[in-house]
Amino acid sequence: MPRLQDIFTNMSVKMPVRRKIYLVLRNNMIKIVKRQSCCGHAGEPGC
Repeated sequence: MPRLQDIFTNMSVKMPVRRKIYLVLRNNMIKIVKRQSCCGHAGEPGC
């Protein structure tokens, strides 16, 4: 289970908002499909 601090740190990465939204959706879908708590892209939004 990711820590709340990690979620905010990952969302503060400097990149366009559209890219952040895309990464959040993609990384969460990877976690759902693989039934894991991490998508394997540490430091990206949504992971």
